[in-house]
Amino acid sequence: MKKILIIEDDPQISSLVQKGLSEENFETKIANNGLKGLDEFHFWNPDLIILDIMLPGLNGLQVCSKIRETSQIPILMLTALGTPENVALGLDSGADDYLPKPFKFIELNARVRSLLRRIENQASNGSTLFQFDDLVIDDDRKTVTRNGNPISLTSTEYRLLLLFVMNPRKVLSRMDILEDVWGVDFESGTNVVDVYVNYLRKKLMQFGGSKLIHTVIGMGYVIREEE
Repeated sequence: MKKILIIEDDPQISSLVQKGLSEENFETKIANNGLKGLDEFHFWNPDLIILDIMLPGLNGLQVCSKIRETSQIPILMLTALGTPENVALGLDSGADDYLPKPFKFIELNARVRSLLRRIENQASNGSTLFQFDDLVIDDDRKTVTRNGNPISLTSTEYRLLLLFVMNPRKVLSRMDILEDVWGVDFESGTNVVDVYVNYLRKKLMQFGGSKLIHTVIGMGYVIREEE
């Protein structure tokens, strides 16, 4: 039975989520503030965390960042702050998915199961070392090097780069990238993909070397060798 930690200070929401997940055969625990949430994370060892942003004590962004210092456990954020800017902020702190309030339990359940499947698929994949040109990703250790030089990436930048490296020379549309990296629905006009691709390009070029991530006008982005 998978264990899910619910870090939420609204008793109505936490009770609703806990009841629904229990009926779906998940084992659950509730923490009503950020500090208690961190304690339960360390001592209960859950398989997934549902995390509110607006929490007393440590807020959800701070909790997420602290968890990401030691763990890549799936984190689904729940919040009333559903603008694209706030979505990007939450995901950049290390969250895997983002569900604005109010929400329907059927959607939360689908996202929870999707995150758990993603982790299971990664575990069954076997390979944790990926290389493209002079770039090496060790997915076991969550490290990236280029020509032997370590590159520091945020959680979102890391997932974006891994997606490219796992699909070499394949053109990925912005919607493909949003779905795979963020796993949430953004407004169609959002430029979050373009922003993060630019972040990633700058970091990959800091030690020199050829340009790896290229724009395909009207279609998306691709990782390939320079022609």
